[in-house]
Amino acid sequence: MKPEIGITEKHLHKSITLLSAILSNEMTLYVKTRKFHWNVSGESFMELHKLFQSQYTELEETIDLVAERINKLGGKTIGTMQEFAELSTIKESPGKYPTQKEMMKELLGDYESVIVQLRKDIEVCNEKNKDAGTTDFLTKIIEQHETTAWVLRRYLN
Repeated sequence: MKPEIGITEKHLHKSITLLSAILSNEMTLYVKTRKFHWNVSGESFMELHKLFQSQYTELEETIDLVAERINKLGGKTIGTMQEFAELSTIKESPGKYPTQKEMMKELLGDYESVIVQLRKDIEVCNEKNKDAGTTDFLTKIIEQHETTAWVLRRYLN
């Protein structure tokens, strides 16, 4: 059954497409953060191991909320690694195992890229799709990601 929530079918479709790309970036960030959690080593091993764990745990919740938002708007949520890879703007580095500092720099760059894209997505949702709910939802994700980026930046200073 289609949702009758005051948003046209065309605009719902656009929001769902946008959210699917966001979901793909969140999944890629999750996988990268998990990989770094598993492979971090060196002097600050335990501290960074726990930091990455808290970050991927937060991403897990965000991923679930994005998937549910897609369903609330009447869409079907993608769910394969192939689909995520096709839509994600964040790139993975197979076979590479960076140093602690490189891990944090890479994650910081990814978070900042996602934040920039989310700002553009908010504009589209608000102005073009007339989707205030998704606009508000994405604003909360930006705030979360800005905090994570700030923490990573502090480690790199």
